[in-house]
Amino acid sequence: MKFIDILGSATSNMLRSKVRTLLTIIAIFIGAFTITLTVGISSGVSSYIDKQLGNIGAENVLLVQPKVEVSVGDGPQKYDPERTNNQAAFNGPILTDADIEAVSTQEGISNVQPIIAVAPDYISGPNSEKYQINLQSFLDGSTFDLAAGTSPDNTSDQAQMLLPIAYVDALGFASSEDAVGKVVTIAISSPFKQQETITATISGVLQQSLLSVGGVSANASLTNTLSEIQNLGLPSNIADRYFAISAQVASGTTDEQLQDIKMSLSDKGYDAQTVEDQIGIIKQVIDAITYVLIFFGAIALLAASFGIINTLFMSVQERTKEIGLMKAMGMSRGKVFLLFSVEAVLLGFWGSFIGVLAAIGVGQVANTIASESFLKDLPGFSLTEFPLIPVLVLMATIMLIAFLAGTLPARRAARQDPIEALRYE
Repeated sequence: MKFIDILGSATSNMLRSKVRTLLTIIAIFIGAFTITLTVGISSGVSSYIDKQLGNIGAENVLLVQPKVEVSVGDGPQKYDPERTNNQAAFNGPILTDADIEAVSTQEGISNVQPIIAVAPDYISGPNSEKYQINLQSFLDGSTFDLAAGTSPDNTSDQAQMLLPIAYVDALGFASSEDAVGKVVTIAISSPFKQQETITATISGVLQQSLLSVGGVSANASLTNTLSEIQNLGLPSNIADRYFAISAQVASGTTDEQLQDIKMSLSDKGYDAQTVEDQIGIIKQVIDAITYVLIFFGAIALLAASFGIINTLFMSVQERTKEIGLMKAMGMSRGKVFLLFSVEAVLLGFWGSFIGVLAAIGVGQVANTIASESFLKDLPGFSLTEFPLIPVLVLMATIMLIAFLAGTLPARRAARQDPIEALRYE
């Protein structure tokens, strides 16, 4: 008997008891549906986070900040005059030019730049309406989810900035594409309330994002100019201060070397984090939810495995004479075993296939509903995504589980004595 004949025979045998087969497939379907939908949601959220990493920082860049020592139960700390100049006006630890020099001497760091944050009075566009906005330094290597245009160029003498998409209509631009290359006016006041205005070119329009933190990215020319005005007249020990430093890691740095760099900076009194470190808690929560839902799906698959065993055991019992006849006509033990194993695999295939299709269908409906409701302000955020490779791996895994579950009844069928089987009543 050829394999195609075995496949056809297994298919017809599987349909002999339609109700029993259907119930077994439903059990497999529940597990496959649960796990597929869980993987889809996890992939959708993870994909969105990956696309938005530029809103936090570049992948090969360390965000260096002063290490904050938290002491519990040791009482108040004594006054340290050396820390006086390291406290920002916003009552938080800050960095100075001396810190930039210290970080730049760290082995494995190829480029260091301060992250400057400024708070202009307002921004205005073609319609002369004024709106509040905050700006901070654009980090080289950052990638943004842009609606139009490009990221700012730190090497350019022209003042450039990314405009949030929410400002496009407000400032009087017809569209995101229309805003690119246009000029806006930014007003900022000195510590002595003297207001000055400068112009900046919009290099790109930034999509709205859950992960947008701090201010709007602007190139070095714009942030330096605004910072000079904002700190005009202040002593250098107050003016030249930064809340963080961007330190670019040398290309080809391994994970172990990166950890060594972090430890070395920690010994110098700094806290250095990559983008993955900063959003690690987000991914941990997503992974925890994913594992819990996959666990419930695995329980359903475990129950389905017992269903497959029961279905095939009953099939072996009902077809005892048939098995005896096939063996009497020369069918080998291996082919009898293969016949029932293929039947088990087919149960796994149809249960997983229908479960995957149902999960994808539900996922597409969920994407449509989400994009029109609670995700309407987050373009590019697909609640579910179903990568082909993980889906195929899931189906293959379920079919393997079905094969293993069918091994025992298939082995029992293969070991049937043809004489005793023909006598079975």
